[in-house]
Amino acid sequence: MEQEQTVDKSNPLKSEAWEWIKALLIAAALVFFIRWLIFAPFIVEGPSMEPNFYTGERLIVNKMIYSLHKPERGEVVVFHATKEKDYIKRVIALPGETVKVEGDKVYVNNKVLDEPYLQKALDDAAKKGVPYNTRNFPEKTVPEGMVFVMGDNRSNSQDSRDIGPVEYDKIVGRADLIFWPFDKISLVHF
Repeated sequence: MEQEQTVDKSNPLKSEAWEWIKALLIAAALVFFIRWLIFAPFIVEGPSMEPNFYTGERLIVNKMIYSLHKPERGEVVVFHATKEKDYIKRVIALPGETVKVEGDKVYVNNKVLDEPYLQKALDDAAKKGVPYNTRNFPEKTVPEGMVFVMGDNRSNSQDSRDIGPVEYDKIVGRADLIFWPFDKISLVHF
């Protein structure tokens, strides 16, 4: 005698709805995990990072990177400047290093820092016969567990010259990708 196979056809709509609910819950959990634990969007506000980042641009910030390694010179980081405000700046000097700013030159451990990300702006200012940076900074040593950060728009940036070095635990993450506006989609270069 052959046995018949049966399929529960009591409520196919209920079964389909349950499958959709499970898929949406999994998708929501993944979005939450990725959004809150790994990557976060950030909107640039103000001119402090021009000519490399402009007001209104949207970035993807990698929040996990600094659990794998410490910030490195040249990386663009987002950090908690106050309880209400996050800043975006570039890492200039690392713990234990000395940093000094004189005119358009930044010295780290008494050597001029090579800053290819600013070269065009520096050249344009030199052609006009004006300094790119009008804010100097006396030589200081970066404390352990902190980094010295500066905005790319050196004369118009509130950065470590004003607020002091940034503690590692205040760093949200590294800016890795510009995703808005669409015509500027690109990886952030260090």
